[in-house]
Amino acid sequence: MTTTEPSAATMPSLYLPHGGGPAFFMDGPMADLFRPMEEFLASVDSLLPARPSALLVVSAHWEADAVTVSGGERPPLIYDYYGFPAETYQLTYDAPGAPALAARVGDLLADAGIGAVVDPAHGWDHGVFIPLKVMYPAADVPVVAMSLRTGLDPGEHAALGEALRPLRESGVLIVGSGMSYHNLGRLQGAGRASAEFHAWLDTALAGDATHRRAALDRWADAPSGRASHPREEHLLPLMVASAAGGDVPATKLWNGTMGDTPVAAWAFN
Repeated sequence: MTTTEPSAATMPSLYLPHGGGPAFFMDGPMADLFRPMEEFLASVDSLLPARPSALLVVSAHWEADAVTVSGGERPPLIYDYYGFPAETYQLTYDAPGAPALAARVGDLLADAGIGAVVDPAHGWDHGVFIPLKVMYPAADVPVVAMSLRTGLDPGEHAALGEALRPLRESGVLIVGSGMSYHNLGRLQGAGRASAEFHAWLDTALAGDATHRRAALDRWADAPSGRASHPREEHLLPLMVASAAGGDVPATKLWNGTMGDTPVAAWAFN
């Protein structure tokens, strides 16, 4: 259940799909393709133990040589999608930033020996504002975005999650924003490959933090792993979210599809 005011209840960490560009805010076949995902994202707040005090979103669409967090009071939006209707470049999302949280993220990473940069000017890409516009349309929960690290090493991203785990105790919802299947150029007829990879993911995530980390380190050897993720940037937020969770096996929040292609979301408590 949710509350009307932010709570310091311990939050899970989540790995969520963020859709295809701005499809949730379009009409027509593409919007229809992503409608089940939109409906799921709109329900996420109701699945939480309380209203988050803030959101830390690890975006598949931001990579940096050093892990970077958005530290501004009102970060601008980055319309990093191409070829969509003109009105989708006028979307707004006016949630406040959270400079104090950004600084704490930097401190936690530094304490873990991980170099990090707080950038007060960097904006929110569509891996951040598009799903949040569905999840929290009132834009009344403070947000900090965090990059992936170039190189896309699974172990490095698991270390990020471990370092950030204490944030959950102060009501911060850590969101890994990606897609559990991301070979959109081969979406047609991808159902079998995606189903194989998701069956492997279910097994990989059905264990404590050590089990999950060891399994996810070897994701590229999984059945249809590379067929599902030719490049792994949309999978790496899972490594962060999983490692930010505790030793309870993952909870599958959603088991949906894009057409006939499976896609899913998990929570880590």
